[in-house]
Amino acid sequence: MLRSYLLVVLLTLFLSACGGHNWNSPYPAVDSGKNILYGVFSERPKHLDPVQSYSSNEIQFTAQIYEPPLQYHYLKRPFELIPLTVKEIPVVKYFDRTGKLLSNDVDVEQIAHSVYDISIKPGIFFQPHPAFAKTDQGGWLYHDLSDQKLGTLFKLGDFSQTATRELVAEDYIYQIKRLAHPRLHSQFYELMADYIVGLRDYAKVLSQAKQIQSDQNAYLDLRDYALEGAELIDKYTYRITIKGKYPQFIYWLAMPFFAPIPWEADAFYTQPGLIQKNITLDWYPVGTGPYMLTENNPNLRMILEKNPHFHKEFYPIEGMPGDEENGLLADAGKELPLIDKIVFTREKESIPRWNKFLQGYYDATGIGSDSFDQAVQMVGQGEASVTEEMAAQGIRLETTVAVSTYYIGFNMLDPVVGGNNERGSESARKLRQAISIAVDYEEFISIFANGRGLPAQSPIAPGLAGYREGRAGINAVVYEWVNEQPQRKSINVAKKLLAEAGYPNGIDRKTGAPLILHFDVTARSSEDRSKLDWMRKQFQKLNIQLIIRSTDYNRFQDKIRKGNAQIFEWGWNADYPDPENFLFLLYGPQRKVGNNGENAANYDNKEYNQLFEQMKDLENGPKRQKIIDRMLEILRYDAPWLWGYHPKDYGLYHSWYQNVKPNRISNNNLKYFKIDANLREQQRLVWNEPVLWPMGLLFMMLIISFIPAIKAFYRRERSTAIRREKLN
Repeated sequence: MLRSYLLVVLLTLFLSACGGHNWNSPYPAVDSGKNILYGVFSERPKHLDPVQSYSSNEIQFTAQIYEPPLQYHYLKRPFELIPLTVKEIPVVKYFDRTGKLLSNDVDVEQIAHSVYDISIKPGIFFQPHPAFAKTDQGGWLYHDLSDQKLGTLFKLGDFSQTATRELVAEDYIYQIKRLAHPRLHSQFYELMADYIVGLRDYAKVLSQAKQIQSDQNAYLDLRDYALEGAELIDKYTYRITIKGKYPQFIYWLAMPFFAPIPWEADAFYTQPGLIQKNITLDWYPVGTGPYMLTENNPNLRMILEKNPHFHKEFYPIEGMPGDEENGLLADAGKELPLIDKIVFTREKESIPRWNKFLQGYYDATGIGSDSFDQAVQMVGQGEASVTEEMAAQGIRLETTVAVSTYYIGFNMLDPVVGGNNERGSESARKLRQAISIAVDYEEFISIFANGRGLPAQSPIAPGLAGYREGRAGINAVVYEWVNEQPQRKSINVAKKLLAEAGYPNGIDRKTGAPLILHFDVTARSSEDRSKLDWMRKQFQKLNIQLIIRSTDYNRFQDKIRKGNAQIFEWGWNADYPDPENFLFLLYGPQRKVGNNGENAANYDNKEYNQLFEQMKDLENGPKRQKIIDRMLEILRYDAPWLWGYHPKDYGLYHSWYQNVKPNRISNNNLKYFKIDANLREQQRLVWNEPVLWPMGLLFMMLIISFIPAIKAFYRRERSTAIRREKLN
């Protein structure tokens, strides 16, 4: 019996060791060798409805599911807009107040309206979805669910039948109308209402219509209400009319909130029974893109799978010099997407994410400060390369200058850092200027970003029109020009400003109490805590006490939206390659509080607002540059932000992860990536080969520990047998 037991144990160990699946794999054995991309996310997305979604942790999903009219060429730089669902890039036409067609070179003042006629390609279909399912009689199968039926439904996958239909122009118009829906509170509404003709009046119409409804949660069919600025021309063509001239509007047509939403999905998801079960468009999006969301468990994983109805789209056949040599054109002309499934796993901490990447369980990763030296070495003229250890694993480094900015914002509605009257505003301004000098972002970049960044002189990122190099581009409030380099002003200058603000040595002159400020962040990791300790020390230079208030990202967003933060940490990735996309972040009508815009600091300067309105209508050139220069001068003086830094993106990719050309402008990139699943499986087996000798040793120790018991057992059995013989 004992021998049999030992044999079974040994056989089990042997078979486990010889199996084709790793013992420590976090994924099911059935997925081994499949065409699946494995990625990570740290913050759970709050919104997946394109009318509300805008954060970077959300767009990594929505950009793969929804298809706006336009997209960026994946390989070309500078970024080039190309058709996505449209036949061609729409050509803008200008009209005066009488409706007369104007030439393209006419003065801006003469332009009353800009008109975009947008023609989509026929034969594009939505992903399979229960909202499109019909009965044999042609009625909607799931648009009027009974209580009995609702009792059996807990997720979208519980619906037994799905269907699809063709994309039409009306679907794009429907989404534009949703921007004004009173229930949705879209953060894009205020911005678009300034441009799209009739959108502000349309919001009033919808609000009145909603008030008339007996059930405030009932479906409001937007097709019943016409919007002047979004007009249906024919089945596949629609027209957008905007006020005046706005050259950047074409870029917005590449954003998910201009993607189509079918009315059937809107009606389906409005059913109260589904809303109570969180079966909503915000949780289960429906689009025409290459992927569809098949699992939404934001505390654990989110899964995208190939849309079986995805229309024909092909990998680019041309790129930039060097792309072919780097293998980026190896799949030229192939049908997209190249990957069947993407599994995103939530990882809150950097260390587990890093270890799983090294084991081959994540296909790519960013580089935290704690792993930078292990991953990256500087060679030649300060160029970065992977270490020998990483190179031995076939890991490569991809770098790019991010069109982004990380900043610390002051809430201009706060009486201390913002000022609530003329005298208070002057005091608050000098306080902000003092802090701007004291917080040493050169040191921050060196310590926490391993040099991967450039101290910001304004909100505009390098590489965009309006950005100035050298002496002409420095922030004269914070820096001096010394030896052909910007040099941060001394802490004594900051202390002098602090005293002029009414806080000599960090003491409130009026009350005699220490100055205490509050800093809202989303930090939770050990690396984040180190950054916050550093930030406290920066404020301590001025004898200012900084109290950290950390929360999750969704609660943080709510605090910012309500104006309940004093100082906060945030960032911005460019939506499109134009300085207007950064400068609008400080445009008064874009305030978070009251207007639900993107101006999180609630900054509102009359002259800046007027200049912004002039600048946004101009093409790039000397006239526009002059206006931008003055706008930046105002911002630097008012200091509504600590300008922070512009990051340099470093990413590590395994050898089996191909067709990668990183950027932060184009977000619908997953369809271009390719995975060599066989190579990945081979490497995983090598890198995670089990070490069996400790188990063998343990097993032998167990056997040895049994020997005394076995001997005692045999002695007892033998003595029992002897006694029985004597009795007999």
